[in-house]
Amino acid sequence: MRQNELMPRASIGDTRSPAWCVGVDLGGTWIRAVATDSRGRRHQAKLPSPGLDGLRDSLTRLWRRWALRRGDVRSLVVASRGLWTDAERRRLARRLRGLGRHVTVIADVEAAYLGALGDRAGILLLAGTGSMALGGNGRGRWARAGGWGPLLGDEGSAFWIGREWLRATMGTPGFARARRMLRAADPVARIASLASAVLHDARRGPGTARRIITRGQEALAGLIVEISRELRLDAPVVSWSGGLLADPHFRAGVWRAARRRGVVLNPARPQRSAVAAAVLLATRCASEKIAPSP
Repeated sequence: MRQNELMPRASIGDTRSPAWCVGVDLGGTWIRAVATDSRGRRHQAKLPSPGLDGLRDSLTRLWRRWALRRGDVRSLVVASRGLWTDAERRRLARRLRGLGRHVTVIADVEAAYLGALGDRAGILLLAGTGSMALGGNGRGRWARAGGWGPLLGDEGSAFWIGREWLRATMGTPGFARARRMLRAADPVARIASLASAVLHDARRGPGTARRIITRGQEALAGLIVEISRELRLDAPVVSWSGGLLADPHFRAGVWRAARRRGVVLNPARPQRSAVAAAVLLATRCASEKIAPSP
């Protein structure tokens, strides 16, 4: 998918004196938040993801736990999955009004790219509950691949691995387990949680689990190939984000699959996490005293 500029940021706010700066990474399974202030104080939290609809209530409770009063948060940056357009980001920023004096919403993959690669050209491969890739050529041109969500895509993601495992083991008692997960309040996260067990089984030797993992690695390698061809990146620097790619064996299999398809990639360990990038951006917003967006 072509994209000539990084996903636009949607912001609202005012320019009163700085206090706390907060970065939030809203994923499909977890929400991570980090708060810092100019005196060096720091809070952090990792909670089950409430989704977009439950985000405001979840952050309100978190502010209460951290004893942050209304007006204490100078700048809030939320990096969220499931947001495709500037209009969607603006809507979420408006829904979060009052949680910070200045609220900025960006896509989770943008925060992951900024954290992993900064301003460098390269490719960020994200594989957690969902999957996608974002690439930049360092001269203002961007491209993305995947990221269509569990209903239309996310091949190679933790959810995809869990779903393929359920499909392959639908006989009794697998059918009953699949029905329980589908009826859960958070079926996508519950199914994605199966991926770690499938990874473990795959290391034991040939079989269903290994075939699923191999197919998942091939799918993620395909995202790298698509981006590298779209942006004409020779020997691209490739970094990663997401719980699935934290597994070095799984990650190495993705790199091998991409190289078999002709991409001479150069893996680069992420410089910082997506939530760290979000809180850094929040700090910059506070120090630059950004005016409200029109």
